[in-house]
Formats: sequence, structure tokens, C-alpha cells
Amino acid sequence: MVASSRAARLVLVQAPAGFGKSTTLAQCREDLAARGVRTAWLALDAADNDSSRFLRALGEALGTLGIAVPDKQTPEAVLQALDQVGASIEPFALFLDDFEYVQDTVVLSIVRELIDYLPRQGQIFIGSRSAPELGIAGMRARGQLAAITADELRFSLAETRTFFAREGTELLSKEALEHLHEKTEGWIAALWLASIAVERHATPSAFVNKFSGSSGLVADYLAEDVLNAHPPHVRKFLLRSSILHRLEPDICDAVLAEDGGAAALTRIADSGIFLLSANNDGHYRYHSLFLDFLRSQLVREMPAEVPRLNLAASIWYEQRGHMTVAVEHALLAGHYERAISLLEVQVDDLLRQGRMRLLARWFSMLPRAEIVRRPALCMAWIWGTCFTSGPWDAMRLLDQSGWTQEDDESRSHVLALRPLLLGMMDRYEEAFELGRESLQNLPTGNAFADSALTTTMAHTFLVMGQYSEAYRLLEASRLTQSSPSAFFNRMYAETVEGIIDLEAAQLRKATARFRLAVHSTTGTSFSATGGNAYAGVQYAAVLFESGDFAQAERLLNVYVPMARNVGLRDQLITGYVALARISFHNRQLDRAWDHLGQLEQAGYERGLPRLRASASLERAHLLTLQGNALAARAELEQSEQASVWQRVSRLAFPAHDIEDIELGWARWHLAFGEANIAHNLIIQAIERARARPKQRRILKFRLLEALALKRAGRLEAALNQFSDVVSQAAAQGFVRLLLDEGDPVLQLAQQLHTGKDAGNHAVDPIFSEHLENLLRMQNGPPRAAPAAPSSSEALTPKELRILRLLANGLSNSELAGGLFVSESTVRTHLRNINQKLNATNRTQAVAIARQLGLV
Repeated sequence: MVASSRAARLVLVQAPAGFGKSTTLAQCREDLAARGVRTAWLALDAADNDSSRFLRALGEALGTLGIAVPDKQTPEAVLQALDQVGASIEPFALFLDDFEYVQDTVVLSIVRELIDYLPRQGQIFIGSRSAPELGIAGMRARGQLAAITADELRFSLAETRTFFAREGTELLSKEALEHLHEKTEGWIAALWLASIAVERHATPSAFVNKFSGSSGLVADYLAEDVLNAHPPHVRKFLLRSSILHRLEPDICDAVLAEDGGAAALTRIADSGIFLLSANNDGHYRYHSLFLDFLRSQLVREMPAEVPRLNLAASIWYEQRGHMTVAVEHALLAGHYERAISLLEVQVDDLLRQGRMRLLARWFSMLPRAEIVRRPALCMAWIWGTCFTSGPWDAMRLLDQSGWTQEDDESRSHVLALRPLLLGMMDRYEEAFELGRESLQNLPTGNAFADSALTTTMAHTFLVMGQYSEAYRLLEASRLTQSSPSAFFNRMYAETVEGIIDLEAAQLRKATARFRLAVHSTTGTSFSATGGNAYAGVQYAAVLFESGDFAQAERLLNVYVPMARNVGLRDQLITGYVALARISFHNRQLDRAWDHLGQLEQAGYERGLPRLRASASLERAHLLTLQGNALAARAELEQSEQASVWQRVSRLAFPAHDIEDIELGWARWHLAFGEANIAHNLIIQAIERARARPKQRRILKFRLLEALALKRAGRLEAALNQFSDVVSQAAAQGFVRLLLDEGDPVLQLAQQLHTGKDAGNHAVDPIFSEHLENLLRMQNGPPRAAPAAPSSSEALTPKELRILRLLANGLSNSELAGGLFVSESTVRTHLRNINQKLNATNRTQAVAIARQLGLV
């Protein structure tokens, strides 16, 4: 089955423990390697829910495919590394074993992106006890999934006979073997354990009759039988070493306080017990099924050993500088005092590195009272909570902790945290007042907190429209970032300045800043946590603006879930709107509506009406592009009910630098209303934008002004205005700012391209190249402006009726139901309509029909 699955993007081996998933994957890997396919293997565990660790391990796994391991552990870098692998014509396969451990939404989104954008000659194999949340149903429907389940992995009776014969176990009668097969139901792990145990029983048939019950009970019974068959010192070694995830001679000797670790590991491996080689340098790990049994048995037989052994492991790792693992073992030991002492030493560095998710996980395992009474740890806990669970939980912790800015130990953190948390809750007016007071207390002597406060307030001043003050604070923030490990604040400051550049229509500078911000957290877990979504969504959005849909979409699919986890409002709006537009452009309408539905749902979950209003606003935009006047108007009216736009007009939210209700109604009147009303609305909007000033917004509305002039019959003025807009867009690389307004823009672009009234820009190579790029990106080669169909091409009454229904936004299935015909007949009519109107899609057909007065 696997040999014939090369067409599948994903091969999923899903079954409970002990069904041979890892063995099956290993056999697949051997088979592929024998056929010259490059392979990489990654065994996962619970710690891989830290997205930074997962990205680092994934990068190392990709390195085995013959490419350099990415220097920067960011989603973008790893996805680009995968592209490098796929750049050659050689096939490759990536194996992810024990995937059931992965629960983190960010890690899952990264894997989804790996699958979705896998090069044609690439393939991913996943072994998991449960169905992973990777859109399996959709892949199955598209023929991109090859699934191997427990039913395929179970041994048949014939395979059980062959297995026992191969193992040299001929002590069982035919009837006993059939009975054993029936009791184990072909479960491979149980059969393997039974083959080891049966040789030590005088009456094998009686042994087979002894055990019964669920597969779990069978496994425990057989595992215990195998364990008890070993000498006491080997049995003791197996139990005590089970606290280690990675087995190597030195740590075994140190933790178990006995010599001979290397020899013991070799003997156990040779004995056929569930010991797997982690690599080729003498490191091992227990099979997960056997490891679970050993650990539970250790707790039952030697409970006092569990904390002692973990404590010894913690000391060993600390002495070698592996502080993260040292803390993990201290926590498993229940030795909270040691874990806290290790944390106190490094908590400031972890904050500067932005390792918020790691901190949040560790603090969740410590006694609350022990954290709260230590101000440094308590403040770090609140920072970690802010960027993993969101500002509401963090504010609750801060209020309940009792620490205030009056306490010397917590003062600097409280001064920075409260304005940040208020801003993340969309309470900018409160953040502004409180933050200005906090700024009066700088410097506090804590470089991290002081820099966080200044960058927070730079963003807040930006939202309040005070750009000069925002710039001043950004410069002050840079002065406090003297430490090379100040990753968090460097990312934040570059992102704020990039937002300011973008609003000033400086797309190239903004792109450079966002890229720097995304990569400023190289080597830290923060590079892929909710914090970096602040920069990551902005970076993906400018890639979308430049027309790089593929890279923008794959990054948005990773960063938007991070932003949603934390509740970054402007990043959520920007990200979901961009995803919806990409899907709409790709004619994946269901996905476009789904993205906007998720944005709306996030608004309900967080109690943020601005998110709900933004979802309705973008639905109105897409419906306007479809030519659906009534539905678009209804969405605009729904958006207005949220009562957020007056506040949006007063403040300067990054997500609404362009997209707001004023633009929504201007679009609607331009498409469906009277030209003079639309023109007046646009002129007023330009005047308000110039007063702020907001150059990118001015550019957008000047584009709409050109469309309004064209619609009013003033073609020469429209082309002159449009030429100026294209010239400014070309200088900075703006693409979607123009193309997102649909076919009317294309029609003006086509007329400029043919040289009609192009003015002096016709001889400007940058202008000409950008104009050609606009036409190519949206619809391929330039095509002539639509002309009325000739008499021989006249639309039939049924085709006219279909056009009018299309204008109301009906789908193919809805058209078929309304006309009492099949969907195949509807598609035939649509092809005829497109051919007669010289259109390439239904949206364009509706737009042309409106221009010709047919609908």
C-alpha cells in the first residue's frame, strides 16, 4: 500500500500503542532509501509543543536531507529550507513519529503548512496514536492522504504463525497459537512480548490461557513477565533508567549511581527488549509502550526513587550547562525549591530572549504561592501568561498577586505591564493615560522592563495619532537595548517603526523592518510564539501587498493562530482579511468566508466588537467585487451596528489605516450608487487623510477617485489620476492596494498599457514594468476592454437570467436548484456567458454585464 502511495502528500500511520507504527515507518524509510529517496526522521515528544524546540528539531531533520540547517528558527526560515529541498528533482520524505504528543495549535499549524506547500516530489509520513488535527478529511477528499490504520497493521493468523516461526518459537501447538492470536487480536506488541515470555514457561499452552482482558491489561501482563525474567540488577536498571528520555552511558552511571551504563545498555539492546537506538553514537531510548509500563511500575515499586532519580538528573544536566532539561527534571522530582533556584538565576535572560511559552509552562507546574511571593518570578509569570494566554489572564494574575509599582522589587515590571495589557485589550485610551504616567518614572534600572514600556507606549502613541512622540520613544527604546539578547524589545520596536513606515506609504522600508523584526528573535523560543506574531503577521501582510501570495499565505497560516491565542486584535484583523482575499483571488470562496467567520468568532470570544465589524466590512468588500449590491449593503449596515467606527476614526489602529467603514461605503457607492455621491465621499476622505497625514490611505482614495472620474465619464482625468497613482505605487512596490479594487482598476490599467493617454509615464521603465506586472498578476496578458456582444453572440433569455442570479451571489448549486437543471448544465451556461462577454470568470462576467447594461 505504501509503495503505491507516492501521489499522496501525507501517509498517516494511525493506531494505538504497540501496533508497530514506528516499525512500519522505519520499513517505509528503508524501502524509500533503497529506491534512492532522501529521508529525514524526527521522533517527537511532549516538549515539542514548544514551537521553538519543534522548529529547531525540524531544521536539524531537514539538514539530513543535504541542506544547511537554517540559522534562524522561524517559520519562514524552515519553510524556505523545505523549498530548498524541493528545488531539486530528487524525491524526499520527512518522517514524524509519535505525533500524538503534539497538541499545540502553533506547531500543528506549522505542520499543516509543511503539508499544504510540500513540493510535488516531497512526502510526509506521520505515526500517531490518534488522528492529528491537520485537516485530514480535506486531504482524504482531495486524494492527498494514504491512511494505514490498526486494521491494516494487525497480524493475520497466517502472519502470526510466520512471526512465531521466524522467532524460533515452536513450543505452542496449533490450537494454542490460534488461541493466542484470538486473545491478542493480532496486536503486534502483545505477540512480541508473548514470544519472549512463552519460552520461559514449562507449559506454554497454560501460559496462553492465563491472560485475558483488554489490550492494555495484556500488555502490562506480558511486559511484567518479560521484566521479571531478567536478573534483579538488570530489572532494577530498566526501572530506574526509565525516568530518562534519552539514555546514554554517562548519565546512566551518574543518575543511577553505578558504573557500567554502556555495558548495560548494550546488553539490554541485544536482549531484544524495547530499546531503540536514537542515533549511531551509543544513545538509546525506550519504546514508548515499554517506557509507559516501566515508569508506572517504578512508581508502584520504588516511589521514593522517582524524585531522587530526577533530582540526580537535574544536577547532572545543570553541571553541563543544560539548564532547560535541568529545570524539567527538578519539576518532575517535585523539587520545587531547586526548580525555583534554577529559574531565578536565568529568568531575566529568559525574559530578554522572549521565551514566554517556556516560562508559562514551567510556572504552571509550580505552586502558585511559591511564585507569587517571589516578585521576579511572579512578574516573569505574568509576562509569559500575557504572550501565551492573553492579556486578560495576565491582568487577572497581576491584580491578584498584590505586587504594585510601589514595591521596589516589582515596580519596573508593573509600570510596563499595565499599559501593555490595557492596549492588548483594546483599551488604548486608558493605556495612554496610565502609560504617560509610567514614562515619568524612567529609568528604573531594569533594561528589559524600561524598553518594553517605551516600545509599548510608542505603539500607543501611534494609535493615538501622535507620530513624532512615537518616533522619540522608539529612539529611547533603542538606547535601552544594549544587551545582545534583548530580542523581545528589538522585535517590538522594529515592528512599531515598520507600521509607521507603512502608513507613510514607505512599503520597502516597512518590509525591511518587519523582516528584521521577525528574525530578531533568532535562536529563541520567542521566534515562534505569540509574541512574534506581532511582527510575523505584519511581515506576511506586506508580502501579500507585494503580490507574493504563496509565501504570505503559508506564513499567515502559522502566525494568525499565534495571534489568536494571545488576542492581538490588529494582527488578527490584518491576517484574516489577507487570508480571505488570497482565497477569494484563488476562487476558493468557501475558504474566504470561513476565514472571515473565524475573525468574527474571535471577536465574540474576546468580547471585541472591532473584530466582528471588520469581518462584516470585508465581506461587504468581497460581495461588492462579486457585484452583489444588496448583500454588500447588508454587511455594511451590519458592520455599522457594532458602533466601533467613530472610535476607529478618532484613533489610528494599524488594521484600519485603510480599511474602515468610510472606505466600505465609498466602494459601495462607486460600484452601485451614483457617481457624484461616490466622488464626493472620496474627496472628503482624501481631505481627512491629508490632515493626519496618512499617505497610504491617501494613495488608496486617490485610486478610488480615478475610478469615480471614469465612471462619471471623465476618462482623460481618470487616466491622468490613475497614472499618478501607478507611478507612486511602482516606486514602493504596491500591488494589492490597486488590484484589490477589482476589474475597474484592470480596465484603466489596460488602457494605459496600450498607450492611450499614458502621459509622460509611458517612457518610464519602472512605471511600465509595474503596470505590466499588475496586469499579469491579476489576469495574465492584457486584454481589450469589453465590447457589447454582437448579434450572433447575443445572450439567450436563460443566460440573461443566470447572469442576474449571479449578480445576487448565487453558487452553482443554488443556480441549479433555482432553474431546475443539473450543475453540469449550469457550468455549460456559464462557459457560454464567459465566451460571449470575453470574460475569464463569473465575477468579471457580472462586472462586464453591468457596464453593458445587461443587469
